[in-house]
Amino acid sequence: MARRKSTARRSWRLYAIAAIVLAGALALAWYWWDKRSWTPDESVYPEQGVAIDDRAGLVGFETVRALGGQFAYLGASRGASGKDQRFARNVKAARRAGLRVGAIHLFDPCVSADAQSANFVTMVPRDGDLLPPAIELTAIADECAEPVSDARVESELLTLINQVEMHAGKRAILKIGPAFESRYGLAEGIERDLWLTRDRFAPTYSGRPWLLWSANAARATEASEEPIEWVVVQP
Repeated sequence: MARRKSTARRSWRLYAIAAIVLAGALALAWYWWDKRSWTPDESVYPEQGVAIDDRAGLVGFETVRALGGQFAYLGASRGASGKDQRFARNVKAARRAGLRVGAIHLFDPCVSADAQSANFVTMVPRDGDLLPPAIELTAIADECAEPVSDARVESELLTLINQVEMHAGKRAILKIGPAFESRYGLAEGIERDLWLTRDRFAPTYSGRPWLLWSANAARATEASEEPIEWVVVQP
């Protein structure tokens, strides 16, 4: 009798452990799915769109529009020589789908502003219908082959902003990543609209209000085989 009770207790414990493991696995699966598909409530953020670069592959902008996207910021240039070869094609496709379009330049703190603005100009035409240009700030100078001071980074960035704005005819938006802001703390010192990034939860690391928020950096959609970056506008 004692052996039967002991066996029953062991069986009950095994069933309990199995149930806990299964519940945990289901919770993780739900969280993974929800994280990949989540977007902010449209009633709170009615203006939503995407940010696309060459990592996204071919994108169906009609599908982006059907998902509620109203604009598309497209990767155009990187540093002094990097180019998104799909930029021109993406501009045309996004406009055909009824999306407003803007261009993104990825700032490289290791090279001069003159070289970077020249690269941007070769990729992005003067077009009054384009949204304000965005300058993405994610890389830090600690990764440069030769030392670059914080003052030099700020100086080259300010020069680049002025050159890009002169070409575009509009004030630039600064897409500042948390690591860049932590390193340089420029968000409060440069009077430009901000674009911040943080999955699911509204970002606060800039110290002042933002205009754009990348709310899901890797949203899974039917628009592309690869995840796309989902962006909302501050209402």
